[in-house]
Amino acid sequence: MPVAVKICGITDPVAMETAIQHGAAYVGLVFFPKSPRFLTFEQAKPLANQVPDNVQVTALTVNPIDDLIEEIIQLGRVNLLQLHGDETPERVADIRRRFGLPVMKALRIATADDLQPLPAYEAVSDMLLFDTKAPPDITHLPGGTGLSFDWRLMQQVTPAKPWMLAGGLKPDNLAEAVRLTGARIVDVSSSVEDKPGHKSPEKIRAFLEAAAKLD
Repeated sequence: MPVAVKICGITDPVAMETAIQHGAAYVGLVFFPKSPRFLTFEQAKPLANQVPDNVQVTALTVNPIDDLIEEIIQLGRVNLLQLHGDETPERVADIRRRFGLPVMKALRIATADDLQPLPAYEAVSDMLLFDTKAPPDITHLPGGTGLSFDWRLMQQVTPAKPWMLAGGLKPDNLAEAVRLTGARIVDVSSSVEDKPGHKSPEKIRAFLEAAAKLD
């Protein structure tokens, strides 16, 4: 089975169409103002409406308040809420229960200690995402840094829920990342950009083609 791909941080219709046409299983829209990939609801709605039913639309948030989630749901085409901040297991459970959408909690990884919260989040999430913890000099972004963590750390865990691998993935290191982690879904953002916030159709296509060759 080929590795499924999420193209995250899409900001324009050409990038969205490229991701869809070349086999992305998930597309991500970012609702975090500090991100260069941030979208207003007015910008997000037409992009979400481009997406066919066989592709999952993920809304990335960071420590969202309830009003933000309600506005995201009103887009009418979001399949998955991605929580990429410091949300506690209790908050994750509350969001999942209150809003009725599947929830994916991101865990930011630098050392084995960062995997310790995994059981608590597994219990309340529908999916998990393992991303690179930003270094101290990048404090404004929780993800999308283009940096990788030590993928061998994933060999210490066997997640019970579906999960994605993120952080510095590129066509030339994707096979190694999958081999070391066993990931069946991968998430890419900055590596398929010409500049922060601007996706490259050529890089999107190359990444999806590389993933399609993996089995």
